[in-house]
Amino acid sequence: MNTIHVDVVSAEESIFSGEARFVALPGEAGELGVYPRHTPLITRIKAGAVRIEMADGSEEFVFVAGGILEVQPHCVTVLSDTAIRGKDLDDEKANAAKALAEEALKNAKGELDIARAQSELAVMAAQIAALRKYRLKK
Repeated sequence: MNTIHVDVVSAEESIFSGEARFVALPGEAGELGVYPRHTPLITRIKAGAVRIEMADGSEEFVFVAGGILEVQPHCVTVLSDTAIRGKDLDDEKANAAKALAEEALKNAKGELDIARAQSELAVMAAQIAALRKYRLKK
């Protein structure tokens, strides 16, 4: 079977390392799909779900809050400041953080505060969407 090695790494730890048949990621200009022997590529990715189709046909989900994707013919590396395994995503925490970000946006005074709040809100919305996607696949 033709597979590609996938590593998903956060600032704190290695989140996933293993062989896969296919990887789907949230690219800045749309969804990216990577199969074995893909053309080399380095690009930024936005917040969302990384879907990894394992060699046995099962799927693994990882939420990333943006980052960098490097693709080599036999290896995919995803680097993100924040990455959370799908099974570790917490609906209550994500919704509470989204509510805090919405409140921060309402109370923002300057452009920098607005930009920070909008960024945090976008990440939390992406995390909630990834969580829903993960829950539907189970």
